[in-house]
Amino acid sequence: MDIINPATGQVIDSIPSDNAASVTEKIKKLQSGQPGWFKVPLAERISIIGNFGALVRENLDNLALILTRETGKPLQQAKNEISGAHNRITHIETAAAKWLSPELLTADGPTREEIVYEPLGVIANISAWNFPYNVGYNVFLYALVAGNSVAYKPSEYASLTGLKFRELLWKAGVPEDVFECFTGGPDVGELLLEADLDGYFFTGSYRTGKYIAKKVAEKLVPVQLELGGKDPLYVMDDVADVRQAAINAAEGAFYNNGQSCCAVERIYVHEGIFEEFVEAFVSEVNTYRIGDPLDPETYIGPLTRKEQLEIILNQIKDAINLGARLETGGKRWGEKGNYLLPTVLTGVNQQMAVMKEESFGPVIGIQSVADDKEALALMKDTDYGLTAAVFSSDEDRAKDLLEQLPTGTAYWNCCDRVSPVLPWTGRKNSGLGVTLSHLGIRAFTQPKAYHLRK
Repeated sequence: MDIINPATGQVIDSIPSDNAASVTEKIKKLQSGQPGWFKVPLAERISIIGNFGALVRENLDNLALILTRETGKPLQQAKNEISGAHNRITHIETAAAKWLSPELLTADGPTREEIVYEPLGVIANISAWNFPYNVGYNVFLYALVAGNSVAYKPSEYASLTGLKFRELLWKAGVPEDVFECFTGGPDVGELLLEADLDGYFFTGSYRTGKYIAKKVAEKLVPVQLELGGKDPLYVMDDVADVRQAAINAAEGAFYNNGQSCCAVERIYVHEGIFEEFVEAFVSEVNTYRIGDPLDPETYIGPLTRKEQLEIILNQIKDAINLGARLETGGKRWGEKGNYLLPTVLTGVNQQMAVMKEESFGPVIGIQSVADDKEALALMKDTDYGLTAAVFSSDEDRAKDLLEQLPTGTAYWNCCDRVSPVLPWTGRKNSGLGVTLSHLGIRAFTQPKAYHLRK
């Protein structure tokens, strides 16, 4: 399998792809190793996860370079992701023992009642390329600390990073028969879906997530899907600083080139401040430096997937044909690579694809609204339910609107943010299940009830 640099279109490496024989062999190894791993004391498993975190930090520069070269993520943003993902390890170190230890429910009377949290067994982690450290850690580290073994399938666009995970986990003390990396395209993912595994944890698109859920339904094993979104942001007329709100909203829309499940994908602004907001927003976007992702000053790199260029260009064309106004961007950049200028559209409406369908790239539509009632109706007009944000000086006013939205995460005066102590979950087409928080720790376990009588 060739690894292609999306900034240049050049092959930077070639690695073996798994096949039916190697998948079968690796899974047998994981099945053999899992019981022994669960017998390793929980404190020792936590310590090993900490060792892994230390190794990642020691190798930060090299790991960031690998991530940038294979995904196009600007180098500073790659370093930010790797460093920022460490808070998952800190969360495991501080919280895992509490939520994975046996619970004594009843100590009085003739029967002692306890709950023990046992691992699922061997789980598949079919992961994503856009934030491989964040979304990977959310699954494989929490699965490992709970006593599972992990069949980790990185995206073919982040395979080199996945192989580094394996190398450093093994070096940290995770047995080689407890974590394994499966490289290749969709055919390798299909082999994992057909295998005898004890749980499936996927991060990616709604279309693929729906397919996985159907494919493994007859197995009656846990399936967790962290899918996409069409996340709205509403700027109320009482916002304290319109310019700062525009700067924050622009970052939420264009960080990592908009390639984030929880990126701001549509913006609604109260008509009283609409023109001021748009002017500040466009001014901020025009300061973003586009170019070589290895340049520390670059903010906008290439899109990771070449196919996404055409999807976004078609959304832009559709919007303009339906009456949208192009404020900036709207075309490719450079002579090579998957580059698209960050694009801002106004005069948009809900009939346009750019306001209805996930973009997953550097494009945003900004729509004027008359009041909170109109904003709420437009924000709810989606098949997704991942996040929603409101910028306002009034917390009660903002929360009143956010409480009416069927989303897993709500933001007031911030956006595009994840915390390991809070659950990460989607509603509707944004997925099933929970990662992070104490709920995410226990997501990789199955409870066993003990009735113990002397």
